[in-house]
Amino acid sequence: MRLIGLRYKRSMGFKGKREVDQMEFKTERLIIRPWTKEDAESLYQYAKDPLIGPIAGWPIHTSVENSREIIEKVLSVSETYAVCLKENNEAIGSIGLLMGEKSNIDLAKDEAEIGYWIGQPFWGKGYIPEAVRELMRHAFDDLNLKQLWCGYFDGNEKSKRVQEKCGFQYHHTEKDIKWQLMQDIRTEQITNITRQQWRIRKEIASKNP
Repeated sequence: MRLIGLRYKRSMGFKGKREVDQMEFKTERLIIRPWTKEDAESLYQYAKDPLIGPIAGWPIHTSVENSREIIEKVLSVSETYAVCLKENNEAIGSIGLLMGEKSNIDLAKDEAEIGYWIGQPFWGKGYIPEAVRELMRHAFDDLNLKQLWCGYFDGNEKSKRVQEKCGFQYHHTEKDIKWQLMQDIRTEQITNITRQQWRIRKEIASKNP
C-alpha cells in the first residue's frame, strides 16, 4: 500500500458487486461509508495525482468517467469504503478489507488484508490511522476475524508508518512480484496483527488515555 494506498486486486478483470448491505462508520473526524457513483469527481481529483496510485500499485485515474468506472467495477464491493470528512461527507480516500481468498495473499476465511489511501492534501493529519483503527475494530469485533494483514511496497514509507502506528508487525518479504497493473517488478513488505494483539493494545490504550 503506498504512501497510503488501497491495493487493488492484481487483476481488475471483474465487475464489483455489493454482496451485502454496507455499513457506515463514524470516528472523531471521519465518516467511512460505501462508495457511490456521485463520488466520481472527488475520486478523480485525488486519484489523478501521480504520487498516489503508482506507489500503491495502481495507475493514475485519467478522467472523471474513468473514476466512475472504477467505483462501479472495483470499489463497489463488500467491505470497501470511502474515507470522508465529517464536515462535508467528501470522499478523500479509500479503505477496505479483502477477505480470505479475495486477498492478494493466501489467507484463511477468518483473515483479511486491509488496504487504504488518502489524497495528498490530507497527508500528515492522522486521518488514515484513524480510519484504519476503526476498520480494525470492525474486523475484529463485528466480523470476528482472527488476523489482519497489510503490506507496503519498498519506498512507501508513509504506508509503513501507518501500519506501525496501528500495531502491525513485520511478518515477511515478498520479492520479485510481477505487478500486472503497473507492468513492473516489486518487493513488498508484509505485516500482520492478531485479534489478541489488537485487544492487548486496546486495553493498554484505555489505561493510558
